[in-house]
Amino acid sequence: MIGSLRGQLLDRTLSGEVLVEVGGVGYRIVVSPSTAIAVGDLGESVFLHVHHHIREDAQTLYGFTTRDERITFEALLSAHGVGPALAMAILSVHPPASLSRILADDDLAALCLVPGVGKKTAQRLLVELKSRLDIPDLDLDSPVGGGAGGVGSVRSDVHEALAGLGYAPDEIREATRDLPTDGDPSQLLKEALQRLAVAR
Repeated sequence: MIGSLRGQLLDRTLSGEVLVEVGGVGYRIVVSPSTAIAVGDLGESVFLHVHHHIREDAQTLYGFTTRDERITFEALLSAHGVGPALAMAILSVHPPASLSRILADDDLAALCLVPGVGKKTAQRLLVELKSRLDIPDLDLDSPVGGGAGGVGSVRSDVHEALAGLGYAPDEIREATRDLPTDGDPSQLLKEALQRLAVAR
């Protein structure tokens, strides 16, 4: 299973595909329009987080510039009735941070801006994705790019650490629900891990 690729960008197409050569092998990777631009110029070295999608009749690589994008893409795929094309369309309109805010605000109209997403599909996604993605409670009110030490940044660090340890979004949300928004990250992580140990 391919999880990431680092190599030389050989080509890109208007249909949303890039060709990356790794060790003499060219990999065709489906990307969003914004990612196709963000990877840089032809001939440059690129790195992409990859979702390796396997079906009986095909294997397709989907590429993302950040880990959050890949995680969100995979969460979208787990929702009923969402295939790779629709998941990519949603991410093309709403990147992870924007999608998190939409889910937290129950913003049905924003989801309906995605081509192929009607009102019924949007309503279902609002319900299903909340259980699959880590939706912060108060962190959404923090200024974007607040940096280390900003309100909510400590809790975000704990979220990221727990995700790196393999805990599911719903487990992380429960373990960090009423943690302080400031303090020693290592102590807060220890407290969250203790809660998770008790829950399991």
